[in-house]
Amino acid sequence: MIGMILSAGMGTRLMPLTKEIPKPLLEINGMTLLERMIKNCMNVGINEFIVIVGYNKEKVIELAPELEEKHSISIKIVENERFDVTNTSVSTYLASKNLKGEKADDFILINGDNVVDPQIIADIAKRKNTSLIVDNYKQLNEESFKLIIENETFNEDKTIANGTIKEIGKGIDIGSSTGEFIGVSKVAKNDIPKFNEILKELIGEDEQNYYDFAYKTLSKISPIDFVLTNGLKWTEIDDHTDWEQAQILIDEFEK
Repeated sequence: MIGMILSAGMGTRLMPLTKEIPKPLLEINGMTLLERMIKNCMNVGINEFIVIVGYNKEKVIELAPELEEKHSISIKIVENERFDVTNTSVSTYLASKNLKGEKADDFILINGDNVVDPQIIADIAKRKNTSLIVDNYKQLNEESFKLIIENETFNEDKTIANGTIKEIGKGIDIGSSTGEFIGVSKVAKNDIPKFNEILKELIGEDEQNYYDFAYKTLSKISPIDFVLTNGLKWTEIDDHTDWEQAQILIDEFEK
């Protein structure tokens, strides 16, 4: 299994913290967000990583060999040269399009500005199907990346849902939403060709599309597991309020 971490964005709402570095290199308690997520993935046996860079790419490129040596892992750098005019569908495709033949393997796809309970990574790593982590506890708002799952079925302990995605995105009615996609997902090896074709279509429609939209189409043709957080904590760091919350959460996780 491969860990694929998106680290190309500009993080403008976190200025001046991100003036010289990309968000994943922000440090909390002496460790970058990137290294913390790599360690979460290492805990489930992942030692091969792809990091997609763009904004202030040199800082990540400089750090990668240090992380490789420190943790005995491999890190492949993939550059999105048009990071400032494209979105995550392009960054994801630049990395995933090369995962074919002998290089194909399941991969966990993670937004590089995420701070998550390590159990979240462990839960999705166990799934055989393509899977999404869905927060079914958090109070939703207009900025939440919501989704509506239809034809739902649940496993016995109500931790996994199956079904198809009716809608996904920020503009969905809160009352109709199943929960929030938190930016952590897994693409099964056999689904990679379909996933890449869908990404190509999304990019053709609009280079500002999110990769998240690909799962809506994929859910109609391939089984997807929706792994529920059931109260496990996480945050995506978009602004300074999120940054403060991330520091609180990491203190909790480390205790």
